[in-house]
Amino acid sequence: MFTRAGLTGGIAAGKSTVAERFEDLGAYVIDYDKLAHQAVAPGSVGLQEVVRTFGRKARATDGTMNRQWMAKHVFNDDDARAKLNAIIHPIVFREAGRLEYMWLAKHPVPLGRRNLVIHDIPLLVETGRVGYFDTVITVEAPEALRIKRMVKMRGMSKKDAQARIRAQASSDLRLDVADYVIDSTKDFEHMYEDIDRLYTILTRPVVKTQYGFGLQRHEA
Repeated sequence: MFTRAGLTGGIAAGKSTVAERFEDLGAYVIDYDKLAHQAVAPGSVGLQEVVRTFGRKARATDGTMNRQWMAKHVFNDDDARAKLNAIIHPIVFREAGRLEYMWLAKHPVPLGRRNLVIHDIPLLVETGRVGYFDTVITVEAPEALRIKRMVKMRGMSKKDAQARIRAQASSDLRLDVADYVIDSTKDFEHMYEDIDRLYTILTRPVVKTQYGFGLQRHEA
């Protein structure tokens, strides 16, 4: 018996911090960004398909995917990005399912509790995977703050940061499908309290209501 939760959020919203906290509490976290990188690792079937689709310049001289070239020619082009996603996403979904199965097989359900598997999936809305999960959590912060974080912590220009945000689903779309919202504008202490409480809810053996596991919808 386990809960499969989809964890999403816009870029620089603080989703990685939330995922790390869930992991510290005992959840198994499947990082879709890592799986996406593995899907196009040197020599992989995924990278071979990327090169066939976008040409030899999509592969760098060291054998890795040429992310700088892809960013310029693909990531900001809706049609091209859709082609790239059509290559990578099926590989990622298959691997995520395999990892979940393997982990659950090795971890018996604790007495009086449920196991919790967190699928850390930035493009949950975009990939139409909402129905795959028992519950959906989104991590949210105002756009202005997210842009500030990207400029300060990732060295991005404001224009590039805005473009990355525009390439993702809007906050409204994420909120429409979310059962719970984590507010990452809170200080760590209070945000962790919210995550801890939600972990308790998602791991206790209760019947899911239309609003999630015991809390009102969007309340964390």
